This record gives sequence, C-alpha cells and structure tokens, in this order.
Amino acid sequence: MGGNARRAVVAGASGFIGQRLVAELRSAGYDVSTIGRGPHSSVSWGDAQGISRLIDGAQLLINLSGKNVGCRYTEAAREQILASRVDTTRALHSAVAQAALPPQMWLNASTATIYEHSIHKPNTESTGILGEGFSVDVARNWEEEFFTGELPSTRRVALRMAIVLGDGPATRKLLAIARLGLGGTQYDGWWPSHRRYRGIGPHPSGPVRSVWYRTEGQQRFSWIHVDDVLGAIWHVIQHEEISGAVNLAAPNPVVNHELMASLRQAVGRKIGLPVHRWMLEPAMFLLRVEPEMLLKSRWALPEVLQATGYQFKWPQLEAALADIVGSLGKISASH
Repeated sequence: MGGNARRAVVAGASGFIGQRLVAELRSAGYDVSTIGRGPHSSVSWGDAQGISRLIDGAQLLINLSGKNVGCRYTEAAREQILASRVDTTRALHSAVAQAALPPQMWLNASTATIYEHSIHKPNTESTGILGEGFSVDVARNWEEEFFTGELPSTRRVALRMAIVLGDGPATRKLLAIARLGLGGTQYDGWWPSHRRYRGIGPHPSGPVRSVWYRTEGQQRFSWIHVDDVLGAIWHVIQHEEISGAVNLAAPNPVVNHELMASLRQAVGRKIGLPVHRWMLEPAMFLLRVEPEMLLKSRWALPEVLQATGYQFKWPQLEAALADIVGSLGKISASH
C-alpha cells in the first residue's frame, strides 16, 4: 500500500459525524486527510490538483459533504443543498477516475429520504420505491453522480442515512419541539400550498405545488444512532461483498405517536399536545426547519446490513434517545 500507514481521505469532516469518523480512523491507524471549506481542512474544494494528490494512493475515501438540510427551503437554500452534494461528488469522481492508484473503497453519503412517502410497506434496498419532489431529486442526482461511469478498481457504496440521532441539528430540533409542549402526535392536513418542495435538477419530479397526506399520525420515522452510523461504516469497509446503495437505518422504525412519546420521555415532559399541521407550521418556521421532517412517512429498513451480520448497538428508539440526551447534558455541563 505504500508506507506503513493506511491513508484515508474524508470530505465534509467538520460535521458531528465527520469529526467522530476522523477520530476513529486515526485511532485505527489511518493517516487521515480532509477536504472541506474550513481553515483546518487539508485541501479546499477549489483546489482540484490538491484533491487529486490526496486521493491518488489513498486506500479509503469517504464523502460526507453537503449543506445541512435542517433549514427552510428558500430558493438559495434549495440550490445550495443540491450543489453542495452533486458538485463535491463530481469533483471527487474526477479525481478517482484520474488517479494512478485509486482508492479501493469509496463511501458517499446519501439519504433514506430518496424513498417514497409510505405508510403501508417499508423500503429496503432491493424492494424500495423512489419517491418524487425536491428531497428525492437531491438524493437521486447525488447518487447518479456518484455511480456514473466505470471505476473498476474502486468499490462504491452510497450510504442512505435515515435521520441521524446524536449531537446534531436534527436531534436538537426534535427535542426542542417536545420541550415546547408540542410533543403529541402530529397530524398532516390542509395548508396553503407552496413551491418549496417542487423537484430540482435536470429532470425535476413531482408536483410543482406542495401536497399533504391523510396519515392520521401513522407516518413512519426511520432513524439511526450516530454510534451505529460509525459502526455501519466500519462494517461496510470490512465486508467486501457490499456495494451499491445501503440503508443506514435502525431495524425498528416507529410511527409518529411512538416517536413523540419517546421524545417526551427523553426530555421529561409528561404531556404533549396533539399537533395538527396548522399548529406545526408556525413552530417549524420559528425553528427554521421544514415540517416534512415530521410529516413525511420515512420507512426504510437495513436489509443489506442485517443480511451481512451487522449488530446494531442501538436498535430501540427509547434507549437511543436516553443515551443521546445524557450525552448532550454532559456536553452542556462541560461548557
């Protein structure tokens, strides 16, 4: 492999997943370089030659880059969310294709939001049906850029992550909703239509105006503890038979009323008001996040991980949330 140390390149290492991943790779003996926009990155995204130098001869490439989707989908944010995923993946693809010694393994972030809104059946890698609209189009274009062309020396895996629970913005906003007393079951319903969820990219899909679903609080919530994101990444690296898309989701998704009950328990709230869309929309606007985080039915199961023997550390939501809230409390106390 050239030298004693194995080399890894991590793009988008500044987030809460990336920081932990870099630390674990270094503990495992990897010489880790990073690509990003911050001052602590080894190379910036604008430096194509620098990116090529890092990737040539590295054994492992992991790309977690992408603007956080925990925001309102303004016109500017929509374009940034798409470009921050597709453009960075394209830059890495070019470097891998040109490398004399390309990485043996390339893991690229993706999202389980690529699947359709479903309350009747789960989506696995082999049976899942792709959805439509903005979030799906982002994921679809992201994966198309990742899997395009032949890279015969590099095994590629798209990590279709469910909502990651940990010290990140999605978890903090979910806990904030429960603390605000809005931790009851959430019911979708009529709301003035808008264009924020319309498709994007070269071939936008879905309706131009927003739609709603009569889910009666039965929408599914697929999730994964950050510990299992890291565990799954190591599992994929070690199992050479795995390639293509892989769902990173706990094996026990919950329906909305179970999610909200677990959130209330985690923050010590005994009561949570049932929340209809007309109540949820203003609260989510104040939190600067889109209501689809709670109203879209995300139902993904980890077929590939379980078929290849991965054992989840946190398979149940209540225990996962208790661990995370405890960890967040320790972080707050230390500051």
